[in-house]
Amino acid sequence: MNLQDRDHPPGRRAADHDRGGAKATPLVVLVHSPSVGPATWQPVAAELRARGRDVLVPSLLDVGVGQPPYWPRVVYAVRDALSATAPDRPVVLVVHSNAGLFVPAIRTGLVQPVFGSVFVDAALPARTGATPVVPEQHLRLLRGMADPAGRLPRWTDWFDEADVAPMFSDPVIRHLIVGEQPRLPLAYYEQAVPVAPGWDDHPCGYLAFGPPYDRLADEAAERGWPVLTVPGRHLHQTVDPVAVSTAILSLLEVHPGPSRSTATRRDAATST
Repeated sequence: MNLQDRDHPPGRRAADHDRGGAKATPLVVLVHSPSVGPATWQPVAAELRARGRDVLVPSLLDVGVGQPPYWPRVVYAVRDALSATAPDRPVVLVVHSNAGLFVPAIRTGLVQPVFGSVFVDAALPARTGATPVVPEQHLRLLRGMADPAGRLPRWTDWFDEADVAPMFSDPVIRHLIVGEQPRLPLAYYEQAVPVAPGWDDHPCGYLAFGPPYDRLADEAAERGWPVLTVPGRHLHQTVDPVAVSTAILSLLEVHPGPSRSTATRRDAATST
């Protein structure tokens, strides 16, 4: 059984599409972390399209504009990007890093039925209750980085060059990703994202690149999700989009269970 065939709870079930007698393949929605930008997903988007998948990459670059709360703007950005999509078109959410926290809110806010979610080196929402964007010990570090207006440096500017450079294999891709990063307000990281009860009652899977997300991959396995590992650093989807796309598609084709795939891992940078 794959994600597009598995039934949803009452009220979340999509009507079948008929394209030449076949059910429509879900639209793959690649959601980037608000700390970076859509360029982090473009190589995978191109690869998936080359394999015949319909793909959408919403931009979350403006979610930090204005005053809090910020989490609803993530939902609005994804919903607006899907405004031209039929309301009964099934979608699969593929989220990277910090974007993982918003899956419950996004799923609740969409018209289209969410047939599955894949977390790629991503933070996990709580099972119940609101989820802090970052833990308190990390907030202390971020508060020391904020300027007088409460804005933080770009995410890649949080780290030394020795930590940033290994995440990129192509200087052109690096220039594009670094250049589009927003300077988020500290208040973005101080927020807690609400979690709708039963948000994970649909198929979910986890793709890890390496530490520190291997701990979250273990938690995903404990939740009964299928887990795969493609060894790399935190932006590995820009380094090897072929392998990452293959892993994502594999997770869309398996029935969730407690098993875990293991592989050699390398260190990854701190979460976006």
